[in-house]
Amino acid sequence: MAEESDLEKTEEPTGRRIEQAREQGQVPHSRELGTFLILLVAAASFWMMGGWFMQRALAIARKAFSIEPALVRESGLMLPRLADISADAILTFSPLFFLLMLAAVLPPFFLNAWVFAPKTIVPDLNRINPVTGFGRLFSWNSLMELLKAVLKAILVGGVAAILIWRERDELVGLLAQSLEVGLAHAGELVTYSFLVLVVTLILVVAADVPFQLWQYFDRLKMSKEEVKQEMKEMMGDPQVKGRIRSLQMQAARRRMMSAVPQADVIVTNPTHFAVALSYKSGMGAPKVVAKGVGEVAQKIKATGAEHAVPLLEAPPLARALYKHASIDQEIPSALYNAVAEVLAYVYQLAAWRQVGGTYPMPPVDLPVPPELVPEAA
Repeated sequence: MAEESDLEKTEEPTGRRIEQAREQGQVPHSRELGTFLILLVAAASFWMMGGWFMQRALAIARKAFSIEPALVRESGLMLPRLADISADAILTFSPLFFLLMLAAVLPPFFLNAWVFAPKTIVPDLNRINPVTGFGRLFSWNSLMELLKAVLKAILVGGVAAILIWRERDELVGLLAQSLEVGLAHAGELVTYSFLVLVVTLILVVAADVPFQLWQYFDRLKMSKEEVKQEMKEMMGDPQVKGRIRSLQMQAARRRMMSAVPQADVIVTNPTHFAVALSYKSGMGAPKVVAKGVGEVAQKIKATGAEHAVPLLEAPPLARALYKHASIDQEIPSALYNAVAEVLAYVYQLAAWRQVGGTYPMPPVDLPVPPELVPEAA
């Protein structure tokens, strides 16, 4: 049962899964939104510029049907005449064509679905497979599209019937008007009705867009096993990362141990902790070049002994340095006085080794603030 639950697609798609789908050209798509925007732009254009379109269309029609005697005698003039009329028509309706093209491009921006996916250009034989096509014909998605089409037809048809019933007197009154007035009035009625029908489609779009988004993300849902696998791919296999961390720690430890011979003193616990300190001219304060606990501490002390680095047993100071000082960083200012006494002892010891005399006594009761000393280990 646990394996089955891991294979069920119950998890929301991750950002990487969505990005991979976009690369494959899989984006949310609402056909109803595109249709609505194109029809809305067309209706608004005719509402605002319908009179101008009509005047220009009539002028082009008069020009086209006016046959000059020269055109009858010279057939070679007919083609330039046709090109001239076609250019007028294109210039007249080019604003409408531009707006319609813009409306056709806009829907993906509303759904955050604008993407360039070259992989979708590659031919896919499954798209023309009759078995696959037959399965799509009777799929859940096809059933929903059919249901939407029926509901849209009922909605638009019902609104159209209401408009015709409300404007019945206006429609009958067209018969009593002159041709030019009647045509203008009829154009206004058609444009108004068209605009109302298009606005009605807002209800269809309001239902279709959320459904398409839900369906899109539902198709991209992942199983728990897929999520785990993706996390491994993104963050790396834990075993591999653990091995990398282990190698990094070993390399850092080797670098740290190589700095022990240059240390001025090693402060110990005496058995659990070891901290190697160094202070050279020009430094702002002594710094820690190596530190460790347990086996690492023993290696630090052994390496220091091999290179005659002085060793001082100062348990509170060793624990405080191990806890509050980082490798290759200066010691905390609160430990300046204690470390200064240690370094003074180291310098006295170096002088004794060179010239002899009274053996220096190691410092005791170093001024280590109690709040910096962790519990003894």
